[in-house]
Amino acid sequence: MQAVMIRYATRLALCATLALAAALAPMPAAAQTQVGAAQMQARHAQLQGQLADNVYHRPLYLDSSEDGGSVKGDIYAVLPYPFAQVRAALDGPAHWCDILILHLNTKYCRLLDQGGQPLLRMQVGKKTEQEMDDTYRVDLRYRGGAGGDDYLSASMQADKGPLGTSDYRIGIEAIALDEQHSFLHFGYAYSYGVASKLALRAYLMTAGRDKVGFSVLKRNADGQPQYISGSRATVERNTMRYYLAIDAYLASLQAAPADRLETRLAHWYDATEQYPRQLHEVSRDDYLAMKRREIARQQDTR
Repeated sequence: MQAVMIRYATRLALCATLALAAALAPMPAAAQTQVGAAQMQARHAQLQGQLADNVYHRPLYLDSSEDGGSVKGDIYAVLPYPFAQVRAALDGPAHWCDILILHLNTKYCRLLDQGGQPLLRMQVGKKTEQEMDDTYRVDLRYRGGAGGDDYLSASMQADKGPLGTSDYRIGIEAIALDEQHSFLHFGYAYSYGVASKLALRAYLMTAGRDKVGFSVLKRNADGQPQYISGSRATVERNTMRYYLAIDAYLASLQAAPADRLETRLAHWYDATEQYPRQLHEVSRDDYLAMKRREIARQQDTR
């Protein structure tokens, strides 16, 4: 009897091991595409109300979360661009420096090859002009994901960031909705330690004391919204800035090639100014002049 029980227990252990191995095994690309597309379609259906009626004046939903030493922002949005155009722009590292440089804090971006893997080397700093020696380097490793005729996914990750931050993660998913529209998920997250928490606290007590995010915690007696502040507000603002950079890049593709840079710079700035309480930092002329010089510097060093 004991021998039978041992054999039975051994078989159960073997089955459990095989099941775990199957669960951990990489999913075939076709299956990843099918699962990812189905999840995005379900999310689009779930968010119909928020996409149709919100404070952003566009079909967009923004959420943020904070868990221990990590913060994350997520945007889901309907894009007025065909999926083939979205995929050509976002599925691969080639155009991401043109997107990332639109952000105020991005001072430089260059696509490199690191051991056969694409790497986006960024220099980040203040929201005003800055010498390269005074900026922080962030190396984003680009990883392609699943893709197909109606779905794409990709991610970027950096181990280290400025002021003690780490584990930067950018995730992209998109599906086709119809011939003229796509549905995008953009996720942005990072972790912070003691040094970065102290730096954030100092910032929030000085230059950032009036900074808020987009999430409304409650409304005052007069109906005015009380917006979220702190780490989640910071990640919400930057998630929105990166999303608007994606949208600006896609919008610029409608212009003649010679006009695309100026088109996307103007488009990004004008879009951020729709949310002045959260995103206004510099004048339009100052932004355009700064970015022209930063992009020229970026091109000169390639």
